[in-house]
Amino acid sequence: MRSSTFVFGLVVMVVVYVSLFLVAWIVPRRRRKIEGGKLTSTDLFLAGRTIPLWMAIFTMTATWVGGGYLAGTAEMVYAWGQGWAQAGWGYALSLIIGGIFYAKKLRDHNYTTMLDPLEQRFGKDGAAVLYIPALLGEIFWTGAVMVALGAAFSTIIGVSLVAGIIITAAITIAYTMLSGLWSVAYTDVVQLSMVIVFLLIAIFFAMPKVGGWNSAWGTYNETFGTLGSGFIKGYFPPLNAGKDPNWGPWILNWWDYGLLYVFGGIPWHCYMQRVLASKSGNVARWMSIGAGIMAFLMVIPPTLLAVIGVSFNWASVGAEAPAEAVLILPYVLRYAVPSIIGALGLGGVAAAVMSSVDSSVLSASSMFTWNIYKPLFNPDATDRQLKTTIRIAIVIIGTIATLLALKLKSTYTLWYFCSDLVYIMLFPSLTAALFFKKANKWGVYSAIIVALFLRFMGGIPEFGFSPIFKYWIYDAGSDAVLFPFRTMAMIAGFITLIVVSNLTQKIQPARPLKKIEI
Repeated sequence: MRSSTFVFGLVVMVVVYVSLFLVAWIVPRRRRKIEGGKLTSTDLFLAGRTIPLWMAIFTMTATWVGGGYLAGTAEMVYAWGQGWAQAGWGYALSLIIGGIFYAKKLRDHNYTTMLDPLEQRFGKDGAAVLYIPALLGEIFWTGAVMVALGAAFSTIIGVSLVAGIIITAAITIAYTMLSGLWSVAYTDVVQLSMVIVFLLIAIFFAMPKVGGWNSAWGTYNETFGTLGSGFIKGYFPPLNAGKDPNWGPWILNWWDYGLLYVFGGIPWHCYMQRVLASKSGNVARWMSIGAGIMAFLMVIPPTLLAVIGVSFNWASVGAEAPAEAVLILPYVLRYAVPSIIGALGLGGVAAAVMSSVDSSVLSASSMFTWNIYKPLFNPDATDRQLKTTIRIAIVIIGTIATLLALKLKSTYTLWYFCSDLVYIMLFPSLTAALFFKKANKWGVYSAIIVALFLRFMGGIPEFGFSPIFKYWIYDAGSDAVLFPFRTMAMIAGFITLIVVSNLTQKIQPARPLKKIEI
């Protein structure tokens, strides 16, 4: 381990963490002092619904562009080819679709959380059931992004993975408790700026080490062929992918995951929290579209760093190529750039991780406080009790996610899996609640049962659960079902929800959506 890298890395980490904590501590308090108000539960949940458009775009982009986004994209570009790095553009497209069809309607109804329309349609117990996939999704997402940072810490500056995760989690949980969404929003602006600047600097220094842009892309395209055949079109398979030996029946699996990212990326409360915190429905719509465009552009830095990693001569610096693809981003930052630049790159990764962790923890805690604690346990809760509850929830949920992160391996594996339950359960439920007037409790319960059954029949090989039913198209070598059974499960659940809701209208009449007066 180069001692200069260790020293520079520690200095950068101290500066980054102290700076973010001070921003989270000072700026929201100065704002409240100027406005002459006290911190309320609405401030913790939604920043008083006064987040301006520019800040909303920054905080939404920073939320998606976390450590899993950066390290996961680099991992797939390096190991499997650019064509399999779907999550970046998929989630970016989900923001644009969400902005066009969902954001304005949700904001115009003045909801506090994404579960509010589900509670209006399906009752308190229905919302509580649907909170489970929302909570699991946020926890898995948080654990995945912290794994990315732990890998970067241990690779670049030699600090143990455990120490890196625990320190980051403790600081992030602390400042999220201070002022809720205001703290998160202000730090997100700083964090996203760090990610952009630091990683672009790293690319500038690393690219000459592999002969420049043309040489790096030439080597990459020769290595992966139609799995990475150009900077833009390389993200997508060729039109004849079914007959291409690099793709074959795997193209069905590609579509399954692609649709999962696009539509499974919509019903996340860390996204909807920004929608509901916007000044108006129109601001919410343009926030979402603008963040989608920025999120797609943020695919570029990790892609370029992974392409550099494919061409880089590791022996020239006395090293071997990373044993695991998940390490490619920190390896490039350690070996392909000067020590101080690598340390800055680590600072960018740390900032990205913190921007996702604070958002996910606050998101899950907000839903628990507003849709579980208040309606089910304390309907007459005071504002002070709500503030206390959400802060306790932030600590508990953040701790669970941290413990999970200490047990996990690949960021991208969890990035894949954490969207599954959201895709097959929450997307049909939220869409039906907003746009299908006859949706009712029996419909959504039936849909959940059908979707879960079909999903888990396909197994989870990454976690040791082989497919129970192989769905006609199966790859024995990887123990993977190639048939798009996740999408089939989502569609089957959606159809079940519509059919059962129509059949049970007499015994369970549909409940209307209502705008909330504020």
